[in-house]
Amino acid sequence: MLRLHDLDKHKIRNLTTHETRDGVGFSYDCDATVAYGMGERFDGVDRMGKRTECTIIEKFTNQGGKTYFPLPFFFCNDGHGLFVQTDAAATFALTKGHVEVSLPAGEYDAFFLFGSPRDIVSQFVKMTGAPALPPKWAFGPWISANRWNKQSDVEEQVEILSETGYPATAIVVEAWSDEATFYIWNGAKYKTRDGGAAFTESDFTFQEPWPDPKGMIDALHARNVKLVLWQIPALKKLDEGQTCPQHDADDAYAASNGLVVQNADGTPYRIPKQWFVGAHVPDFSVPRTRKWWMEKRGYLTDMGVDGFKTDGGEFIHDLSARFHNGRDGVSMRNRYVADYEETYADAIGPEQTLFSRAGYLGAQCCPIHWAGDQASTFSEMRAVLGAGLSLGLCGVPFWSFDIGGFAGALPGAELYLRSTALSVFAPVMQWHSEPLGGQFGGFETGLVNDRSPWNIAKHTNDPGVLKTALLYARLRMNLLPELYRQARISVETNLPMMRHLVFEYPSDENAQRCHDQFILGDLLIAPVVEEGAVSRSVYLPEGRWYSFLTKETLKGGRTIEVPAGRGRIPVCLRTPGVVALNLPDSLRVGGDVGNRTDALRNLVLVISGKPDYKYQDEFGNSVVLKNGEAASGNARVIEASKLTFEEGF
Repeated sequence: MLRLHDLDKHKIRNLTTHETRDGVGFSYDCDATVAYGMGERFDGVDRMGKRTECTIIEKFTNQGGKTYFPLPFFFCNDGHGLFVQTDAAATFALTKGHVEVSLPAGEYDAFFLFGSPRDIVSQFVKMTGAPALPPKWAFGPWISANRWNKQSDVEEQVEILSETGYPATAIVVEAWSDEATFYIWNGAKYKTRDGGAAFTESDFTFQEPWPDPKGMIDALHARNVKLVLWQIPALKKLDEGQTCPQHDADDAYAASNGLVVQNADGTPYRIPKQWFVGAHVPDFSVPRTRKWWMEKRGYLTDMGVDGFKTDGGEFIHDLSARFHNGRDGVSMRNRYVADYEETYADAIGPEQTLFSRAGYLGAQCCPIHWAGDQASTFSEMRAVLGAGLSLGLCGVPFWSFDIGGFAGALPGAELYLRSTALSVFAPVMQWHSEPLGGQFGGFETGLVNDRSPWNIAKHTNDPGVLKTALLYARLRMNLLPELYRQARISVETNLPMMRHLVFEYPSDENAQRCHDQFILGDLLIAPVVEEGAVSRSVYLPEGRWYSFLTKETLKGGRTIEVPAGRGRIPVCLRTPGVVALNLPDSLRVGGDVGNRTDALRNLVLVISGKPDYKYQDEFGNSVVLKNGEAASGNARVIEASKLTFEEGF
């Protein structure tokens, strides 16, 4: 049964509902020629002319039409949007002027939304949950690699950070656990406990490869680096020859106490294919499961762990699977991921965060998400940029991707630096890589499979990679006041940090179809995503724009060609406009301000034109500009044309 809400006859015409062989559907006519949304989409931002199914699917690299993060919502350039409130797989087929929607059998509410892109997206977010603001440290550079599987690896990376001056604020460690329970440090000695019981730190004797995790965490914190640990929602089927009595006790307890997903016949469901085959799946629709699962991990947060990388969750392959809330896999395949992430989000504090791959309705309440697994190619970089814009067009504000890709052959210098430049202006900046024995395999002997700038510099025999990547990481820290300000604005307005041009210029047909640029505050970012390019075409919307590359104020409403060598990215400042920076005493952009997020060196407001502007932060800085002049406050004000940069920019 369909319930249709908030129809506007001026926008929606010839609406009909019907039954299908597998469920229900409806169709209508409209005036749309461009459509946006439907979640994180790798096969194009514009959904017009496509048939899009909103189903969570785990797809390793080259996702195409598949996605980890679907959303049953879209809006169009004629001023209407549609949100189908369902956990089942909605399918949208859009052609110019016509929309077809199909759903499995069941009951559904479809809400028509009207207004500007800002209005429609904000309405959708209000209906699905208020965005949560990540802690400030989350907006500095992150480092990550799958291969770090011992404490000495982490300590080595921290020393490299110190030697190079790379200002990381977070390190993500995946290979830390016993690979059986996924909550006990590998190598730890302990007495097996009843499957319903939780541990404390004092229950363990830690030894190699993680001899002192609490000491390691304290040392990281002393260097202003936070620790994020990898997680997976599975009670793994142990490999042949592998034993873990605590895992067996936990698995038996969960199965006998109704804490796992079941088959239609009442037996425990096991993952049938792809990833973690044979594992039982915790049923997070059960409050008791949530409590039990997080109590197992409580000692980790007690010892200072700052967040969790909540990976996976795309495990409901059999739609006949049964959940303890009375629903089956048809309606829980997508909802499972939301329940999983919500379980962790409810258990952590405001200074901790999540870093999740998959997502569904309400995911903005559980920040942050990243784009999953891409190969190190320019085509994948283009796809991931579109995916980030698509997700932002659904109001999900905090998103990331793996710099230079995650899988396969290591990226070359050009791809790595282009991707690094893009990441500086994304909501979260981080690099990561698959294990050496990853799904692509075929790595040469002796290769270190890190996407760190120092390893890419060594692999490419190009020291310029490290120099430029270091400048960009420092630029990221320079931008921290602006990034955090925009993050707070996103939470307040229900809009993304990384904004498609249509949010700012909804009536501009060129902006509506510009899917490879974005707005961050008053900045216009135009990433270079074509291999071998030494320049790129940049569309400047109406108004005036100051180009940091050409160092001139340009008239908008036109497309220009901007030179952009390997280490450069076209960035323009709206005129009038402001960007808030944290700069060293030299006041040079790209200068080192360290990795502290609890203090500023020098707050600098870079202006173009004569803006009216207000800035306030948690450090007591409160600045008011009137017509480009400081009416009050203690910040330095510098005209964009007089800004200086470190050598190499």
